[in-house]
Amino acid sequence: MAGPEPKELLGKALVEIRALKARVKELEAARREPIAVVGYGCRFPSAPDPKGFWKLLRDGVDAVREVPRDRFDIDAWYDPDPDQPGRIYTRSAAFLDRVDGFDPGFFSISPREVANLSPQQRLLLEVAWETLEDANLPPARLFGSRTGVFIGQCGFDEGPWNTSGARAPDEIDLYSLTGTTLSITAGRLSYFLGVNGPSLAVDTACSSSLVALQLAVQSLRSGDCERALVGGVHVLTSPAIMLGLCRIKALAPDGRCKSFDARSDGYGRGEGCGVVLLRRLSDALADGDRIHAVIRGVAINQDGASGGLTVPSGPSQSAAIRGALADGAVDPADLAYVEAHGTGTSLGDPIEMRALHAVYDAHTRERPLYVGSVKSNIGHLEAGAGIAGLLKVVLALEHRVIPPSLHFVTPNPHIAWDEIPVEVPTRCVPWPDGPRAPAAGLSSFGLGGTNVHVVLEAAPKAAERAPEPTLLQMEPVLLLSGRDDAALRDAAGRAGRWLDEHPDVALADVCHVAAIGRTHFAERLALPANDRAHLRERLREAALGRGGAGVLRGRRDEAQPPEIGFTFPASLAALAAGSDALAR
Repeated sequence: MAGPEPKELLGKALVEIRALKARVKELEAARREPIAVVGYGCRFPSAPDPKGFWKLLRDGVDAVREVPRDRFDIDAWYDPDPDQPGRIYTRSAAFLDRVDGFDPGFFSISPREVANLSPQQRLLLEVAWETLEDANLPPARLFGSRTGVFIGQCGFDEGPWNTSGARAPDEIDLYSLTGTTLSITAGRLSYFLGVNGPSLAVDTACSSSLVALQLAVQSLRSGDCERALVGGVHVLTSPAIMLGLCRIKALAPDGRCKSFDARSDGYGRGEGCGVVLLRRLSDALADGDRIHAVIRGVAINQDGASGGLTVPSGPSQSAAIRGALADGAVDPADLAYVEAHGTGTSLGDPIEMRALHAVYDAHTRERPLYVGSVKSNIGHLEAGAGIAGLLKVVLALEHRVIPPSLHFVTPNPHIAWDEIPVEVPTRCVPWPDGPRAPAAGLSSFGLGGTNVHVVLEAAPKAAERAPEPTLLQMEPVLLLSGRDDAALRDAAGRAGRWLDEHPDVALADVCHVAAIGRTHFAERLALPANDRAHLRERLREAALGRGGAGVLRGRRDEAQPPEIGFTFPASLAALAAGSDALAR
């Protein structure tokens, strides 16, 4: 029996080769797929949310202040002499207004457990929830999904082992460990949301949260997860770490990061939490998600055998920048801004500027490269520093404005300013126009030598969608809820303020998001929303606990879910019957 003809075999081989090439191209595209930022939330000094954070950045606010009494008694530890052992020579850092407003019942945490829960875990739970709300994604919808959780966190300011008054040995139990151990942080968030994707806490010191971002990007590209929550958190509750930093004279006496200035004399510490929700860009576009910005490329490396364990390596920093540009197929000339690590140290700042110069000097730039650091506003958040820088860049891309970098008065003389095509903005600068979408870089360098660089791009223009046809034009209704009466009144007050601040948003869109993009709790409120002025007045009354015409107030018994029934008025039944007859 004769076998296949050589020509036939050759044809099959060519088909297989073409299929293989197509598959390789598909895998390569997936390996480099851009990642969309579809939700964000934050709690930073003098900035309780992203809107407040942008205002702080835009207005050039310095959030540094003296150590508050609810953290530790700075008078008992302070001595202006930097050589005095066992003492702290700075009285200032950038602090959150408060870290004790946590509602354990909201997160189903018992009173006994919450007594041992660190402020970092509390903050992360709150900001992660706010991030999902920003993405119009009710957390319950994630249950059982392949959603990853990647958290940057370091330091031991809390815990039974710190120096700020440890518990007696017989008071240490399981909750005192799960409430303060770094490795539990990501797991607690995954457990609360009921998600099954990768879940890990990352500690590479100052680059922790951007390393977490890099791992999330790779996990999304490889298909290990379909969504990723990425965060960084840091809270200053003890003098322990400050004591060590003062011994190596790492801190600025005035508690401020004077990035790239001649007065650079150490960094100022800061605290806070930031979280972003990430998806593959193709998935976000297909589902019509609101996209804040796009991560085009990311790269990570290590200093290796450099000048010292904690000494920055310029060549390694340059390699990380080049790696991120290559990963995103972005030309260095397309970047208008770089959010630098910029700690304000006399050693680190010149090394970082030379690393930037090594990448950008080879390219002719028709405009300067703007370079700034969010640390000049809110201090160095250490494990949370990278996520703070990321949110600054995302907000700057959204507003098409480069905000000022503070405390830059006299340029650092150890930086060759006439040779390096950079400029540190001291006022708001409109984002420079260019042939491509606005793009920026972001650096984060860990104390132990782990470097990360990220390249971001402005979100693509949202495609306009035709309104979906409906049988009946319904009057919009605003649905609000809360776990108790006080929470419901607060929700009404916040909704009213939001409407005042966003007069151009259609009420139908507001009602749509409130109905399907929020979790609905036991105490509920329904308000007719056909008229903006009337709705605003009804919200004002509801915030005061008063009812009114057209206001429906009720409570859902969560122990006994109500049975659902459907009624069909005669007109609707006739319409349905007519449609059915036409279909037949």
